[in-house]
Amino acid sequence: MIHEIDQALRRLVSEQALRGTDVAVVFDAPTKEWAARRNAPTVNLYLYDIREDLRRRTRGLLNEYGDGGVVVARHRPPRYLKLSYLLTAWTQRPEDEHRLLSDLVAAFLAHESVPPPLLAGRLAELGLPVPLTVALPPPEDRSFADVWTALGGELKPSLDIVVSAPLEATAALPAAPPAREGMQLTVGDDGPVRHAPGEGDRVAMRRGAHP
Repeated sequence: MIHEIDQALRRLVSEQALRGTDVAVVFDAPTKEWAARRNAPTVNLYLYDIREDLRRRTRGLLNEYGDGGVVVARHRPPRYLKLSYLLTAWTQRPEDEHRLLSDLVAAFLAHESVPPPLLAGRLAELGLPVPLTVALPPPEDRSFADVWTALGGELKPSLDIVVSAPLEATAALPAAPPAREGMQLTVGDDGPVRHAPGEGDRVAMRRGAHP
């Protein structure tokens, strides 16, 4: 699933921000060693944090319907993983980097979720929205300065891209077939008493029978 988000973000950046330029899109950790080896304009999408998006967690079971509105399976609601990317632009001049960042901001702010045509694989099959945010303040337990310190690099202008990706929690559970007959209750020696499906759980007894 994570690699499918990588591919979608690569396409969004390439098709809507870079628009056919020769700027590369990579997912490497932007360390000092990586920066020293870089020899071409580059946009870096570094995945630096993965955690569950608890705000989107729901409980219970969801019904899956077949022909005629009959429940054929049940499954747990999807869980959402929050993927945080550190987006940076790398060129020879700060002015060019700022121009690239401006184009990137405009491309991401145009969408509240990853455009469905950019999704592939299981994410496309699920058919669920994949929300994304850009440039929001980080959580209190994390700062960009800490990220750069961990990478061993110098602080650099960057954008925080956060994608909440749905993930199927479990496989579907088959549902029992629908009832075709009403409940039967035998009282005394007169045989069973039937009622039609949907009449509820009331008990029917023949006249003269004793419980």
